Amino acid sequence: MAASELYTKFARVWIPDPEEVWKSAELLKDYKPGDKVLLLHLEEGKDLEYRLDPKTKELPHLRNPDILVGENDLTALSYLHEPAVLHNLRVRFIDSKLIYTYCGIVLVAINPYEQLPIYGEDIINAYSGQNMGDMDPHIFAVAEEAYKQMARDERNQSIIVSGESGAGKTVSAKYAMRYFATVSGSASEANVEEKVLASNPIMESIGNAKTTRNDNSSRFGKYIEIGFDKRYRIIGANMRTYLLEKSRVVFQAEEERNYHIFYQLCASAKLPEFKMLRLGNADNFHYTKQGGSPVIEGVDDTKEMAHTRQACTLLGISESYQMGIFRILAGILHLGNVAFTSRDSDSCTIPPKHEPLSIFSDLMGVDYEEMCHWLCHRKLATATETYIKPISKLQATNARDALAKHIYAKLFNWIVDHVNQALHSAVKQHSFIGVLDIYGFETFEINSFEQFCINYANEKLQQQFNMHVFKLEQEEYMKEQIPWTLIDFYDNQPCINLIESKLGILDLLDEECKMPKGTDDTWAQKLYNTHLNKCALFEKPRLSNKAFIIQHFADKVEYQCEGFLEKNKDTVFEEQIKVLKSSKFKMLPELFQDDEKAISPTSATSSGRMPLSRTPAKPTKGRPGQTAKEHKKTVGHQFRNSLHLLMETLNATTPHYVRCIKPNDFKFPFTFDEKRAVQQLRACGVLETIRISAAGFPSRWTYQEFFSRYRVLMKQKDVLSDRKQTCKNVLEKLILDKDKYQFGKTKIFFRAGQVAYLEKLRADKLRAACIRIQKTIRGWLLRKKYLRMRKAAITVQRYVRGYQARCYAKFLRRTKAATIIQKYWRMYIVRRKYKIRRTATIVLQSYLRGYLARNRYRKMLREHKAVIIQKWVRGWLARTRYKRSMHAIIYLQCCFRRMMAKRELKKLKIEARSVERYKKLHIGMENKIMQLQRKVDEQNKDYKCLMEKLTTLEGIYNSETEKLRSDLERLQLSEEEAKVATGRVLSLQEEIAKLRKDLEQTQSEKKSIEERADKYKQETEQLVSNLKEENTLLKQEKEALNHLIVEQAKEMTETMEKKLVEETKQLELDLNDERLRYQNLLNEFSRLEERYDDLKEEMTLMVNVPKPGHKRTDSTHSSNESEYTFSSEIAETEDMPLRTEEPSEKKVPLDMSLFLKLQKRVTELEQEKQVMQDELDRKEEQVLRSKAKEEERPQIRGAELEYESLKRQELESENKKLKNELNELRKALSEKSAPEVTAPGAPAYRVLMEQLTSVSEELDVRKEEVLILRSQLVSQKEAIQHKDDKNTMTDSTILLEDVQKMKDKGEIAQAYIGLKETNRSPAMDCHELNEDGELWLVYEGLKQANRLLESQLQSQKRSHENEAEALRGEIQSLKEENNRQQQLLAQNLQLPPEARIEASLQHEITRLTNENLDLMEQLEKQDKTVRKLKKQLKVFAKKIGELEVGQMENISPGQIIDEPIRPVNIPRKEKDFQGMLEYKKEDEQKLVKNLILELKPRGVAVNLIPGLPAYILFMCVRHADYLNDDQKVRSLLTSTINSIKKVLKKRGDDFETVSFWLSNTCRFLHCLKQYSGEEGFMKHNTSRQNEHCLTNFDLAEYRQVLSDLAIQIYQQLVRVLENILQPMIVSGMLEHETIQGVSGVKPTGLRKRTSSIADEGTYTLDSILRQLNSFHSVMCQHGMDPELIKQVVKQMFYIVGAITLNNLLLRKDMCSWSKGMQIRYNVSQLEEWLRDKNLMNSGAKETLEPLIQAAQLLQVKKKTDDDAEAICSMCSALTTAQIVKVLNLYTPVNEFEERVSVSFIRTIQMRLRDRKDSPQLLMDAKHIFPVTFPFNPSSLALETIQIPASLGLGFISRV
Repeated sequence: MAASELYTKFARVWIPDPEEVWKSAELLKDYKPGDKVLLLHLEEGKDLEYRLDPKTKELPHLRNPDILVGENDLTALSYLHEPAVLHNLRVRFIDSKLIYTYCGIVLVAINPYEQLPIYGEDIINAYSGQNMGDMDPHIFAVAEEAYKQMARDERNQSIIVSGESGAGKTVSAKYAMRYFATVSGSASEANVEEKVLASNPIMESIGNAKTTRNDNSSRFGKYIEIGFDKRYRIIGANMRTYLLEKSRVVFQAEEERNYHIFYQLCASAKLPEFKMLRLGNADNFHYTKQGGSPVIEGVDDTKEMAHTRQACTLLGISESYQMGIFRILAGILHLGNVAFTSRDSDSCTIPPKHEPLSIFSDLMGVDYEEMCHWLCHRKLATATETYIKPISKLQATNARDALAKHIYAKLFNWIVDHVNQALHSAVKQHSFIGVLDIYGFETFEINSFEQFCINYANEKLQQQFNMHVFKLEQEEYMKEQIPWTLIDFYDNQPCINLIESKLGILDLLDEECKMPKGTDDTWAQKLYNTHLNKCALFEKPRLSNKAFIIQHFADKVEYQCEGFLEKNKDTVFEEQIKVLKSSKFKMLPELFQDDEKAISPTSATSSGRMPLSRTPAKPTKGRPGQTAKEHKKTVGHQFRNSLHLLMETLNATTPHYVRCIKPNDFKFPFTFDEKRAVQQLRACGVLETIRISAAGFPSRWTYQEFFSRYRVLMKQKDVLSDRKQTCKNVLEKLILDKDKYQFGKTKIFFRAGQVAYLEKLRADKLRAACIRIQKTIRGWLLRKKYLRMRKAAITVQRYVRGYQARCYAKFLRRTKAATIIQKYWRMYIVRRKYKIRRTATIVLQSYLRGYLARNRYRKMLREHKAVIIQKWVRGWLARTRYKRSMHAIIYLQCCFRRMMAKRELKKLKIEARSVERYKKLHIGMENKIMQLQRKVDEQNKDYKCLMEKLTTLEGIYNSETEKLRSDLERLQLSEEEAKVATGRVLSLQEEIAKLRKDLEQTQSEKKSIEERADKYKQETEQLVSNLKEENTLLKQEKEALNHLIVEQAKEMTETMEKKLVEETKQLELDLNDERLRYQNLLNEFSRLEERYDDLKEEMTLMVNVPKPGHKRTDSTHSSNESEYTFSSEIAETEDMPLRTEEPSEKKVPLDMSLFLKLQKRVTELEQEKQVMQDELDRKEEQVLRSKAKEEERPQIRGAELEYESLKRQELESENKKLKNELNELRKALSEKSAPEVTAPGAPAYRVLMEQLTSVSEELDVRKEEVLILRSQLVSQKEAIQHKDDKNTMTDSTILLEDVQKMKDKGEIAQAYIGLKETNRSPAMDCHELNEDGELWLVYEGLKQANRLLESQLQSQKRSHENEAEALRGEIQSLKEENNRQQQLLAQNLQLPPEARIEASLQHEITRLTNENLDLMEQLEKQDKTVRKLKKQLKVFAKKIGELEVGQMENISPGQIIDEPIRPVNIPRKEKDFQGMLEYKKEDEQKLVKNLILELKPRGVAVNLIPGLPAYILFMCVRHADYLNDDQKVRSLLTSTINSIKKVLKKRGDDFETVSFWLSNTCRFLHCLKQYSGEEGFMKHNTSRQNEHCLTNFDLAEYRQVLSDLAIQIYQQLVRVLENILQPMIVSGMLEHETIQGVSGVKPTGLRKRTSSIADEGTYTLDSILRQLNSFHSVMCQHGMDPELIKQVVKQMFYIVGAITLNNLLLRKDMCSWSKGMQIRYNVSQLEEWLRDKNLMNSGAKETLEPLIQAAQLLQVKKKTDDDAEAICSMCSALTTAQIVKVLNLYTPVNEFEERVSVSFIRTIQMRLRDRKDSPQLLMDAKHIFPVTFPFNPSSLALETIQIPASLGLGFISRV
């Protein structure tokens, strides 16, 4: 394809940039061949002229289409080059917050420097079992791929994790191991996976340190082999270490630290157990203070020390060994503080009693003087002599540091060895997965021996990586049968030869180390002489003679020769080692034991170092000095050997690569430094992978994917039925150069850039189609606009013309109006002039007429006044005359009145005598008035009393007046007689004067009293009015208060209702949480139970080996087994031996939950036992008292029994007589009567029939009375016989009590007849009684009845007397109550009104409370009585049934009288079954076997009624309950539960089996509830069903056990559902295109072509719906409860929604607009299914709400703040993490869609920051909703159930 076709205007390219490495630009014009300059427009808005290289004339790299940016796999990019890779990684890391990206077979991991919620167990479960290309890139996906290939290919795997320090290698390796530990589990009980994970804290503490680039940098390499057994479960692990950085022990650069363990020790120095180490702050030790940074921010060394010790304990390192390790480490710190003093230039000394050395010697257990001597001296050995030579201070310091490094290295190797021992397994290892955590390519300003070894190892790993990639490419091409052409890729074998070949760098270094006077300078000169100018990869720096440069695969590195020889030798003085070997501290010599054992090529030594050479098959004899020689092997040689063995291991496994990238050097979260990233990409081989892929055919499409994507480029005629041929035809037309693509068997291979070209053609085609659509739409819109405008113009014209016409009409109207106005105006002017003149004339007339009228008025006024004067004069004259006449009349009156006054005087004298009494009365009245004033509260009453008294006084006064009048008359008579006595008259006159005076005084007093009474009355009225006003105010206040109380009550009611609703919701949530916790515990219990069974079986197989010819019999269930032990842990199964034969079971840990349950039950049983014991003692006391009473009244009992016997005989004889009469009547009717007499309607016939009917009715009545009384008295007899061991007669006291209760004489007689019948001897013959005997019996019976009636009368009399006494007591109490009420009333009358009202209310409340308490007591008594009567009724009914059965059985053949029987057609009556099934106890196992163990659910579900096994089992339980056989009930229920568990364990993966037994278990549980006899369950039954209730046993405990069993079965059903649905969900809900053509297929990377993708068939949404239909139909056939079906459906839909959403959140390719539409359509289909099945109210739809909202989130607009607000309100069921994740993953499928901007995502996060939701990203797909089993009674009658013969239950019979 010509460049001119690609480099056109607006094409985007990448150009180099010194700051950003690569910068994007856009062409401003087309490129033409020969152009030297490209006109570019940069993104920041500048224009640039880009000059092409005149030599190479290479054009800049083309930029990929935006649709390909952000891909999961870098190989999916069309243009594969460095800027495309860098930009894709940057977009994913910065914009989408995705740290993992695939690059072919490599996983690129960028360190985010932030904790991300993507490593939880839910993420592990989501990646488990998934193909690698199906999910977003993740370290778990790589781990799953390795685990799957190990299981499928049975080949060992390796995961190679590499990268710079601080890139996250250790963390990635840790997460990979965590994945294996979680997914596989361990095969033993030792929790190997926990030990493997626990090794990380230990190795990090002793092998990791803080560097300038990483706070937790691994300073050694390690390869961990995780071993698996044949079932691919972890059984152990082994660790190899490489090249520990020992120099860090004695030296740290600025801002760096020593190994973490030293700082952890110093931070924990204050612990009591560390006092002996004599440690302190890290700044006090030379080896820990050099870096100047002893503390890491955010890390607590004390806590880390606790974690390290905890991990050591978990790995089996004892406390003593741990303290030994800490002693050695503390000794190293104190050794670093040892100071030397120079004596001269060649010798030095240590100060005497040097404290650091003393502490070191004490801790190491060595001699102080000896250690001090050999630290300052060394031994030189020659051929003949040995010299001890002092050393200089510098040499001594170096020797001290070398010793510290050597001790630490030995300790490190010792710890690694013990960790491997702890991780070692005795089980044979079947396969392993190795995790290599090794240093990446390093280059610093000063590079030394460590960097040289690291880069050498990376050269070897890069070579292996290149060969593996090359091999995979070759296999892919050969698989697709594409011609293979050799791809030229970088081979770094020359660089490896330069380092490790003969006379290579390592060889020359070892040779120089052997030279006595070898130095770094001489070695450098040898390097120059050997390789300079001879090897192109070796160079010499221009300005240095002590350095060399090697061209590595990643970059050129300059190494400084200084220190190479010393580090390679790793020299330590042997004398110092000998001193340490002689230590008293036992652990220290262990570190220096020489390991001379042979090492296999596939294993390493405990120290991680490799031997010198390959070990021969047979051990060779050692020569003298060989050990010393091997001890002097150089570090370089050891590292080379270990590296060779590592490469052999890796080549023997399938490698998986993880490349860790460090985004910046400052540890800023989500900050991307392009320069640093490009350096690491070049160094780690990612770009080499890209280059190898780009050299061939990097883009690969399946034919179907290509057809779906580029269907738009095809014409209709090009589309054939053969997709492969269609694609070939189209490609030949689109791409003319056939070398640009190849056709494979299943895929099309494209060269680099061809997909971009096809995308360009597709985009052009779509753009042209869009333009055509736009053209058509715009033409249609313009035409529509033109027609609309034309229509509008016509409308405007119409309106304008109309407007003009209206204007003309308006003009005409105005003209006419103006004329009219003028007319009326002129008329108005004339009229106004006329009115003015008229008004003036009227005014003149009015003034004239007024003047005339006033003159007339004046004249009339004068005349009127003259008349008035005349009137007054005449009146005065008349009054004068009147006054004179009046004066004369008055004089006459005075004379007459004087005469009358004299008469009155006499009367007054008589009245004077009663004045004193009148005064007394008035004095009493004053007292009353004063009393009224004092008693304000009784004003009205006192006022009335006063008025009454006044009235009385008036009456008295009148009577006294009459009396005085009579006296006066008498006195007048006497006066006439005593006129002669003038002296007496005078005295009388004086008395009259005195009396008159007194009368006047009395009148004045009376007047004053009346005034005071009026005043008091007014005051009283005023007070009453005031009180009325106050009362009105109080009423208003009361109403206001009542209103306020009502409002407050209403508010409180509303508040309480709201609070109640909230509390109800909270209680429901708590109940669901508690139910969920309980069911989870139950699930865990069942899992442990199954595990226990498995272990028991294994122990049985191992311990109980059967002998030849002997077969163990089946164990049976113990009859004394507790009814609460139902689990298989306690109940023995058929195939297991007895417990006494299994000693291994004693070692099984006790289940605490079961133990606590049994302990609680034992406590309850003890309490019940105590209650029963108390009840028994009480009963015994009653029996003793009854026996005493019985001894006192033996004669009464005998008489009563005799009377009872006689009455029974009487009744039986009467029955016999009635029977004989009936038979005679029948015989007469049938034989003797004539036909006409016996014909129907004849008189004789009617009479006889009436007699017959009456006799029959009387006989029936007598029979019923006999049965009722017999049952009552028999039950009493049995109760008394149960108490009395001597079988005595009925207690007389009980009989008398019963007799007293009987009010009717008939009842008494019937009762005694019943007693007589029960005590009558069975040998008595009723036929022996003759007529006379019967009369005698009747007579005796009447006498006894009279006696009994007399006694009853006496008892009634006594009862009446008692009642009268009680009534008298009640009357007395009422009187007392009345008196108390009167006292309270009197007290209340003295109180003020407010207190009176309050007291009356309090009294009323007290009275009502007492009445309520009395009523409650009465109600409780009635309830007790009702319950007691109900129990008695049940007992009576049962006894009557038993007596009826007994009577039928007791009839002997001799008692049947042979009577002539008329042949009558009698209809056959069906047997009345009781709904019970009878079986023999020995048939129990057979019943369980046929009904449970060997039952096939499909046949039962199709042919028989639902729940038949449950009904059969319950009917068997009913019969055992009827027999009162507790052992049979217990044994049957226990066997049933254990058998159901056994069936589910055997066929637990079959949905039909699990559903069948869940349905039957629930039905069995419902039957136990329905027929339990409890009122709450019985109210749903029919009367017939209530007769079938259990009578003897309360099976509530068994109901709880069955409920737990049902929960376990439900959880197992959910697991089966999940296992069946899980493979369908992702394919059917996400991947399959239900709506064809909506979603386009994007280019895929290499991960879609990995060998892990298996062809399992494609599931669609229809597959899911068919499976749901299958589940639903099976559950309905099995008769499962509808509510339970709803819960199962809800759980299924939750699983579908959770798995779909989890995969959506982990798959970037699924987060697009079109996929959202597909999901919503699929969800609508599921909702339609719910509607069809009438399950919309099951809550299943609500479980899909998170998925629905996620689909809506993919489809809504995501630009503005309003969109953000809408998203926040819409996505209420999604967490913040899920919303942000979907927005980050949103990927356009077409170029017309836009990505979500980072600012918009930040806006969403800001709006949702206050939302309190779970930080968990994924939904818990394993979550199971708590299940409930609502009571669902059955309407099926038990007696109607038929047992089919197909069940093989012929040994049971219906009862």
